[in-house]
Amino acid sequence: MPPIIETDLLRREFGSVTAVEGLSLSVTPGEVFGLLGPNGAGKTTTIKMLITLLPPTSGSARVAGHDILREPRLVRRSIGYVPQLLSSDGALTARENLDISGRLYHIPTAERKQRIEDALAFMGLADVAGNLVRTFSGGMIRRLEIAQAMLHRPQVLFLDEPTVGLDPTARRTVWEHVRGLRDRDGTTILLTTHYMDEASELCERVGIMHLGRLVALGTPESLAADVGPTATLDDVFTFYTGGDVDEGGTYRDVARTRRTARRLG
Repeated sequence: MPPIIETDLLRREFGSVTAVEGLSLSVTPGEVFGLLGPNGAGKTTTIKMLITLLPPTSGSARVAGHDILREPRLVRRSIGYVPQLLSSDGALTARENLDISGRLYHIPTAERKQRIEDALAFMGLADVAGNLVRTFSGGMIRRLEIAQAMLHRPQVLFLDEPTVGLDPTARRTVWEHVRGLRDRDGTTILLTTHYMDEASELCERVGIMHLGRLVALGTPESLAADVGPTATLDDVFTFYTGGDVDEGGTYRDVARTRRTARRLG
C-alpha cells in the first residue's frame, strides 16, 4: 500500500534561515503519526507545506496521492486541519459552526444536515449543539474543531498541538475521540505535540525534528529502547534535541501558547 503522506528532501528557507532541511518521511494510511521537536524545529513549517499554505523552497511531497505543488486543490479537498489557535466562532452555536464548515466544503444541504448530527453525536456534543461555543469548556471546543475538520470526511487529518491548555481529563477525552476517528473511518492523523505522554499514548510512530532536520524516527518503544533500558520518550526527546524543550521558545511562542491556553481554559 503506497504512503498517504510522503516527502522527499523537502526544504523551506526564509531568507538566510533554513526552517526545514531535507525532510524525507512517509506515513502509511490509517496511521497516527507524531511530529515532535522543540519550538523552532520546523514542525509547523512542515505542516504548512503539507497542507499547501506554504510552498517548499525545494523538494517534493504528496498527500493522499496528490502533489502539493501541482495539485494543491486536490490536496486541500483530501485533508482536514485543526490549528493550535481557536478556529470555532464563539458567537455561534456548535451546530452553526458545523454548518458553515459544511458549506465551505460544498456538502449538499440534505447530506450536510445528517453529517452535522452524526458529527455532534460522535464527538459527544449533541446535547449542547444549540449552545453558543463561548460557553464551552476547552475540551468541548477542541472536539468541535475536530468535528469541523472531519465533516467532509478527509483522508488525512492534521492536528497542531491538539490539547494545548487542556486539563488532564479533557486531554484524555480528546485522545479517545482521535483514536475513534482512526478506528471508525481509517483516518490518517499527523499531529504535533510537546506532550510526550500524548505522543506515547496516541502515536504508532513518531519523528523528532531538531534545527529543521529529522533526527529520529520510529515507534515510541523502539526509540526509547535505543536510548536506554529504562528510557522514556521524554529521555528520547532530550537525547536527540539536547533538552531544548525546556527553553520554551521565543517570546512570541510563549505569548501565543499562553493566549491559547487562556482562551481554551
